[in-house]
Amino acid sequence: MKKELSAIEAKFEAQKIAFGPMYFQAMVAMRDLGVLDFISRNRNGVSLQKIIESLTLSEYAITLMIEAAEVLGVVEIDEDKIRISKTGFFFLKDEMTRVNTNFMNDVCYQGASAMRTSFEQGRPAGLKALGNWPTIYEGLSELPEPAKKSWFEFDHYYSDNAFPEALKIVFKKKHRSLYDIGGNTGKWSFACCNYDPDVSITIHDLPVQIAVARQNAANLNLLDRVSFYEIDLLDSEQKIRSGADAIWMSQFLDCFSKDQILSILLNAYQAASDETTLYILEPFFDNQNFPAAKYSLIATSLYFTIMANGNSKMYRLEDMKALVEKAGFEVIETYPLIGDSYHTILECKKKR
Repeated sequence: MKKELSAIEAKFEAQKIAFGPMYFQAMVAMRDLGVLDFISRNRNGVSLQKIIESLTLSEYAITLMIEAAEVLGVVEIDEDKIRISKTGFFFLKDEMTRVNTNFMNDVCYQGASAMRTSFEQGRPAGLKALGNWPTIYEGLSELPEPAKKSWFEFDHYYSDNAFPEALKIVFKKKHRSLYDIGGNTGKWSFACCNYDPDVSITIHDLPVQIAVARQNAANLNLLDRVSFYEIDLLDSEQKIRSGADAIWMSQFLDCFSKDQILSILLNAYQAASDETTLYILEPFFDNQNFPAAKYSLIATSLYFTIMANGNSKMYRLEDMKALVEKAGFEVIETYPLIGDSYHTILECKKKR
């Protein structure tokens, strides 16, 4: 049973919410200015004076960063010696934390103040901080730096680590033709080509993403095996063509509302034969081993609200299964938390 907080403890937790943005930016600055790294390299502890003498920052700036870091538990101070804590080590060195921090800072932070408007109007009201597009997906190839780099690092981090095990699952069957729906830059398609020399891939996506994927395929000499189909899957008049042995959707459906997901799955249904296998890979927030994963995924839903399209989110596993069933498919196999990733694969077929 969860321990009930005292009034004093609860009030402190409330202050963490109130001042959270300030502490976040202070820690990003402390990381980017090299202060945290300097403390980390002095594992036995280092004095404030030594830090000031060693870095080209004012005593004022360094003192404020260290005070904020101590409050957050990022550093520990004992007998005037400052040491990095375990939390500080993960903030500085952990790849997931680095990717998440950069994504929040470079992609989401400026637009976050528009959260209320996004909730009220169902649109990504914060996206204007990066560019003038209806959703972020039309603008991915044109995002300003460092937002572009951080967006793709975030997207690839939460998909690439699933690929090795996902390839084994998908190619248990000898698929000759695979549709990569929402193929983005083509990383999954190219991984398939490397894994199975006989498979051919058709990437389905918006024109701006197709242009990037086509160039990437050309650079890898894969244009003989990877083809491209420009499609806006939010337009129900545009249909996925029939003919695929497998239809693959990797971290794609979470980019849409439930109604839109159902429409996309119905589109896949009309394109699928009785033999076609539909694979859906998603990081379902209620199907995680660690609280940090759930925490991060629900925060990602807020990104969808303010920056992406205003109406999508990370979903619960059973919610996605219900949409699959409603579209006419049945889930014939569930592969939870494949490999070292945060993902589950749903293997689906048309209902008999």
